[in-house]
Amino acid sequence: MGTAKEPIRLRKRTTPTGNVSLYLDIYLNGKRSYEYLKMYLVPEKTKADKEKNRQTLQLAEAVKAKRIVELQNGEFGFNAAYKLETNFLDYYRAMCEKRQGSTDSNGNWGNWHSCLKHLERYCKPNTTFKDITPEWIEGFREYLDKTARCRDKRKRIVTDEVSKPLSQNSKVSYFNKLRACINQAFDDRIMPHNPLRGIDGFKAGESERCYLTLEEVKAMAAAHCKYPALKNAFMFSCLTGIRKSDIEKMRWKEVQHHGEFTRIIFKQKKTGGQEYLDINPQAASYLGKRGNPDDRVFVGFKYSSYMITELRMWAIRAGITKDITFHSGRHTFAVLMLDLGAEIYTLQKLLGHKEIQTTQIYAKILDKKKQEAVSMIPNILPEETDKE
Repeated sequence: MGTAKEPIRLRKRTTPTGNVSLYLDIYLNGKRSYEYLKMYLVPEKTKADKEKNRQTLQLAEAVKAKRIVELQNGEFGFNAAYKLETNFLDYYRAMCEKRQGSTDSNGNWGNWHSCLKHLERYCKPNTTFKDITPEWIEGFREYLDKTARCRDKRKRIVTDEVSKPLSQNSKVSYFNKLRACINQAFDDRIMPHNPLRGIDGFKAGESERCYLTLEEVKAMAAAHCKYPALKNAFMFSCLTGIRKSDIEKMRWKEVQHHGEFTRIIFKQKKTGGQEYLDINPQAASYLGKRGNPDDRVFVGFKYSSYMITELRMWAIRAGITKDITFHSGRHTFAVLMLDLGAEIYTLQKLLGHKEIQTTQIYAKILDKKKQEAVSMIPNILPEETDKE
């Protein structure tokens, strides 16, 4: 007579780093689930490594024994160790609220809140974490990709006809918010296993970055602009790479003198990162006359439809037909820095990017610029003559 199959087994899986991940393989009522223990065995190169692995295995076996006891307490004994009956939308809303008014930027909280609206459309109000399966997650991914729509901000009246599909970057952002929520629930031991395993998200779309050449920046500087505050702010962005949101809120107490340089010490509105940026005299000249510490530097600059229209008209007066926005100033600074020989890691620090991948997009732009430049070389090869 054969022995009964063990309901919980300790399994091993080799990770790409060479370490071995330990997890529990749980078979209950005809269904299989996994609990990843976040414990790893390392390659045994020394006695210390062997001892560490022995202790890790011992701890993993203790967790396994604990789970078996929980399982033997009854059919629901195992699930009682977790909180699968937790309402999913309530848990997500709580994560949203933690981000509102915290160190997170308003934009990030806005993305969390927008994702909540789509989750409310996708799932039932009484959805619990018991319902959050890989199939459910795949379904939400499909919903974002094919069904979800948002308001077209170019239309003033809200009707079904003026909504539009989500942009690629919105799909990326919303799916990542769901991913963060589920990962947190797994860490909080609400779920016995992570249903995200093996599910791919969306790939971020690369939007075109419109920038000005050095000659075009000079043309903008020489051309008339109806609003001096707009001209000062935009030229300042072209020469420093500082975002519109940070220029709008800039106070004189953030502008300090350090030797020959003027230093801007500020906290990025978008990322919350503390920045120390030295600027050159040309950029400093657009700051104007120093005011009181709490006074705004760019008085009269508040981005609006009037400013957007004037920026385009100002560009046209400068002989520029590109569809530029205020953010083109930041792009212009980045491309100019690389074109003048700045290293990519230096540019990353100047722009305040957290990830080098974000900065590397500008290197791709510069490659295109170089390709355009070499294409300008005139034909120097002799013309072929027809043989008679």
